[in-house]
Amino acid sequence: MIPEGLKYSKEHEWVNIEGDTVTIGITDYAQGELGDIVFVELPSVGTKVEYMQPFGTIEAVKAVSDIFSPVTGEIVEVNTALEADAGIVNSDPYGSGWIIKVKIEDGSELDQLLDAAEYQEHIGQN
Repeated sequence: MIPEGLKYSKEHEWVNIEGDTVTIGITDYAQGELGDIVFVELPSVGTKVEYMQPFGTIEAVKAVSDIFSPVTGEIVEVNTALEADAGIVNSDPYGSGWIIKVKIEDGSELDQLLDAAEYQEHIGQN
């Protein structure tokens, strides 16, 4: 499942662009590879994130992985529902399983991301 209209990083994050703010989560492919997600380390609102630098971790039964920011900017919202139930990322990665919202500083960074077809090719599902 790779929704059209989103952008994707090669590190398996998705980005939904809404003006100068983006919503970021991990892809269905990534959650499937991780398995049952048990914990998401959430940064604080106001934290600055840097392009392709880790901003948190996601812990599954079989692995702990960094979550990378596909943009530079300031976190304006975090999905606190994940503190109570990190498994939302497994059940609805593109909806209620979003992780952070970022006010972006440099919109040109979005040009470096993949569209749905490119991401599908990247993960070898074409």
